[in-house]
Amino acid sequence: MFDQLSERLQNSIASIGGKKQLTLENIDEALKEVRRALLEADVSLRVVKAFVTRVKERSEGEDIIKSVSPSQQLVKIVHDELVQLLGGENKPLQLDGKPNILMMFGLQGSGKTTTCGKLALQLRKKGRQPLLVAADVYRPAAIQQLIALGKQVGIPVFSVEGSTNVLEIAQKGLDYALENHMTNVIIDTAGRLQVDTDMMAELLLLERSLKPHEKLLVIDSMTGQEAIHVAETFNSQLEVTGIVLTKLDGDTRGGAALSVVEVTGKPIKLVGTSEKMDGLEPFYPDRMATRILGMGDVVSLVERAQEAIDIDEAKELEQKMRKQAFSLEDFLKIQKTMKRLGSLDQILGMLPIPGINKEMRETLAHGGEQQLRRIEAMINSMTVQERQKPDLINRSRKARIARGCGLPEEDITKFLKDFEQMRKMMKQMTQMTDDMKKGKGPLGMRIPKGKGGKFPSFPGGQGQSPFGGKGKPPFPF
Repeated sequence: MFDQLSERLQNSIASIGGKKQLTLENIDEALKEVRRALLEADVSLRVVKAFVTRVKERSEGEDIIKSVSPSQQLVKIVHDELVQLLGGENKPLQLDGKPNILMMFGLQGSGKTTTCGKLALQLRKKGRQPLLVAADVYRPAAIQQLIALGKQVGIPVFSVEGSTNVLEIAQKGLDYALENHMTNVIIDTAGRLQVDTDMMAELLLLERSLKPHEKLLVIDSMTGQEAIHVAETFNSQLEVTGIVLTKLDGDTRGGAALSVVEVTGKPIKLVGTSEKMDGLEPFYPDRMATRILGMGDVVSLVERAQEAIDIDEAKELEQKMRKQAFSLEDFLKIQKTMKRLGSLDQILGMLPIPGINKEMRETLAHGGEQQLRRIEAMINSMTVQERQKPDLINRSRKARIARGCGLPEEDITKFLKDFEQMRKMMKQMTQMTDDMKKGKGPLGMRIPKGKGGKFPSFPGGQGQSPFGGKGKPPFPF
């Protein structure tokens, strides 16, 4: 996501890393590279000019802080301006109304129908009762595609077989939602290969008749400059309330995301981050800005973890770690949990790892996923008893496991040795946490208490465990 742009921007800012202070000369030098990086990422020229001008004005007027390097100061300025360029703050969907109506539109191939299914799934996870309405009567198999997506995520789909009257379909869908006490109606409208008069007339008719609470324009983020033209045209005709950017997981240059907000004045509300049905996320400008500048997005990663991790299961795993009873079966459960967080490439992209570029991250992710697949094959070749008690695995059992997974016997031996070391380390870590809670440091030393009898601040907060605080178990990975 924004890999090329991210790398170029970081290099541009690093170019003044050895300077003692911000000057007109080194600011201009860095901003030339920033301008080039944005243009190569397919950001609109007028947007680039406005952005660079704002950064330059702020840089020239910035008070010099002796303890902060020029590159760090420029990072702060560029970050703040990127946040504003991307919309300033998160704008959540307006979900008022009984039922609430969300109208989805965009060009053909933008991922509109799939996004409808993803959005319905997201709403249901929040405890709502969404209904999908199939109003794309022109694209072959569009209605069948939506019905298939509805079955996949367990969301009802309303359609009128044989009808090409879009307004009639949408109105009957709304009536059905009222009768069945549905909370949200998501209308999948027809897309076109290009914006045309008939398309706009149909959308305007729907918009004026249904008065939707959200009019969401779905844009393929890989379309570059064309995305800006599409956004402007739709917004001038329909006054869109928000934008959904799809395919951000692709090899996109990111120009569309950095341009559409500036040229339309409308917020990006959702982004498609993967092909999976749960790959739709709210858009946070500040988080996206930190990712573009290589500072990660730990908040989003923690939110994913909270959704993926079963708290009761995590507590059970913590108790096993304390007793060094953590088994290979438990290790396999953790691996499955990690898969729900996303690919290793995505996870690494959300961690603030200094100096790691796209190529290095992909190499690490590829090697890591390859190794995890090998480990999964080893564990799946073991009996249930062997997974629960790895100590039972003797030489003959190793030979059988090696034949089952198609890997050398030496690999099995090394993995079992590494696993045993990991179990010991987990027990030591949980013991250290318990000692900290009791006011003990390494080697049994007492930790001085702070105000109110609380222990000093750990990552979990003052007086809390560094593994999450308030008795929460550590994340099982």
